[in-house]
This record gives sequence, C-alpha cells and structure tokens, in this order.
Amino acid sequence: MNKFLALLLFTALCFGQKITVADLQLRINPSSSEELFYSFAAGDKVLLTVEEVNGNAIDEVSVFEYPETYKYKGHEVKKEKNREFIIGNKTVYKFRFSNAAKDVRLCTVKIVRIPVSKQTENHVTSVKWITKQDTVWNSVTKDVVVGYDTLKVQKTRKVAYFEKKYEEVVMDKNQRVEAKTTLGETRVSVPFSLPINVIGKDETKKVVAWAYWVGVGKESNEYWNQNRKMIVGAVQGAASYFTTPLGGIAAGALTNLALPSNGEDVGYVLLNESNNKLLFQDKSYKSIDEGKGIAAYKRFVDGGMLQGAFSLVLINDNYVQPIDVNIKVSAIIEHIKYKDEKFMDFSITPRYEKKIVKEPQLISYKIPVSLN
Repeated sequence: MNKFLALLLFTALCFGQKITVADLQLRINPSSSEELFYSFAAGDKVLLTVEEVNGNAIDEVSVFEYPETYKYKGHEVKKEKNREFIIGNKTVYKFRFSNAAKDVRLCTVKIVRIPVSKQTENHVTSVKWITKQDTVWNSVTKDVVVGYDTLKVQKTRKVAYFEKKYEEVVMDKNQRVEAKTTLGETRVSVPFSLPINVIGKDETKKVVAWAYWVGVGKESNEYWNQNRKMIVGAVQGAASYFTTPLGGIAAGALTNLALPSNGEDVGYVLLNESNNKLLFQDKSYKSIDEGKGIAAYKRFVDGGMLQGAFSLVLINDNYVQPIDVNIKVSAIIEHIKYKDEKFMDFSITPRYEKKIVKEPQLISYKIPVSLN
C-alpha cells in the first residue's frame, strides 16, 4: 500500500506541474485593445490571472478558442485570479484586453498551463502565422449579352479609279567646274528640290523614287545616248511610264547603265542643305552619297529621302583642265485619283439584359497555428 501511494504522489508531481506561458505587463491605449495568441495541448488546464496595476477597471477581458468561440467574457475587470479553462483538443486560444476609457490602462497578465500527461509536457505554446486563401462568391448585377441584332448599313468608302506612274525630269543641267590653275571655283554646288507631294481628299501625287546622274564631257554624253537607245526596245513595253535611262533606274526597271571608262573624272558629293554649308566652310559634314568617276548614278526609294532640297557638289582636282559636267535628276511620281463608292455593310449589335451573376473573389488572410 505504501508503494502504491508513493507512485500516485510521483505521478501527481510530474503531471501536475505548472508551466508559465506568459508573465507580462500590457499597456492598453484609450479606445484600443491588445491580443495574445498561444497554443495549448489537448487536456491542458489553463489558468488566467489579470490585474490592473492602478486599480482601475479593464473594460473587457475576453478569451476565445480561435477564431471566435467565446470561453470567457468579463466586463469592468479590476482583478481576475486563476480563471480556469480545460482544453479539449489541441488548439490556439486568443486573449483580448479592451480599453474603452479615455486614459491608459496598465495590466499584468499571467497565463499558466498544467499538462495532463508527460507526453504534452514539452508542448510549444508559441504560434506561427500562415497565409490561407478562400474563394468568396459575390452576387453582382451585370449587363449580359443575350443575343445579337444584324443590320444592313449603307456606307461610303474611297476607291481608286485612276492610277498612273510617270517620270518627272527635275533637272538636266551642264555645269563647268574650273581647274586649279584657272583661279576659278574648283568646287561647285548644284542645288535641286524634289517635287512636293500633294495629298488631297480625292487625289494624291507622291514621289515614290528618284535618281541622279553625273557625267563629264562628251564621253559621258555619248554613253548617255547609247543608254537612251537601249531602253527604246528593251523596256518600252514593260514600263512605259519613264522616258529616260535615269527614269528607268529610278523606276527599278533598269539595274545598270553603260558608263565610259576613258575621260576626265569629277568628284561628287550629295548632301542636304545644312551639310552643304558645312562642306563649303571646310567643316565636318555627313554626305548622302559621294564618289569620283567619269560618270555615275544612284537610285533612292527610302521614305526619308523622297522629299526636300539637296545639293550635288562637284569637285575638279585637275590642275590645268576645266571640266563640263552634266547633272540629271529624275523622279517617279505616283498619281492616284479617288471617288466615293457606296457599299452595304453588316452591323452586328449585341443585345443586353441585366442579370445577377456570381463572381469569384480570392481572399487571403493569416491565421495562427501551433508550432507542434
């Protein structure tokens, strides 16, 4: 019998020991509350002691099994000693202390747990917060498509009834460039401007391509005439909208022109107006095209090069012999005329009705859970 009593006494000492969970002082500001969260094991006995330091009343002391199951609610609490709770299953408890007064409340809070068995003695009472998500279905009134109405509508659009491309000779000029010993100008600028685009309501005229030619003396003129004879039979049927070899180059119908191999040569630089001024001021400039030869040509189709003013600078580096240079510029113009044309189009209009529909909304929130 004595051994049995001793065993009971030992068991009581092991499993009935009090473990302090919290022993702290809370400052509760006016019209606010403080909350504490702790995890408890199944079978725990929990003792709560609360006392206002200055003897004032705490408006409300509440204890919940998380989230909102009331276990205790006290009003105007000055002191509560060893309020007891028995924990059914492992759970989290929330302790809330509310102050509705206009001044601060200071209260001491002590929470003690008494484990029911050796297995739960080392239960961790701290909690961790995890994020959970729930789908909430909200009822909203929306305009919902319930059908469609199809109507025939007469509309007007612009259609081209006349299209033509043609060559416009911008410049055909002979220019003398003096030699170094003649004391004349060995650099000459020959300016020209491309035809201005005309954009109207019912008619457009646009430059779609252009080309230039430079050739020195009778040798280049002879080759120019040979090129002219060549286009009469070779490309007349394919592209009747140009009249000169340079027009054929600009139109893309010709890819090459015959050039002389003997004769005096000329340096040439194609520039815009601002770079032309820089060149004659002997400053750094940016050319569009440049080279040196008895004759040369170049085609342009890039949109940024189809309008504006340009200059061809001719340079003679011969000490004795002045040169006569022929400069030609041809542009290809696209001329289009438009007229109004009526046509029938289908107009599809949706029909709406107001309906109450369910829409999902994902809500995220945090909850305290046991660390065990």
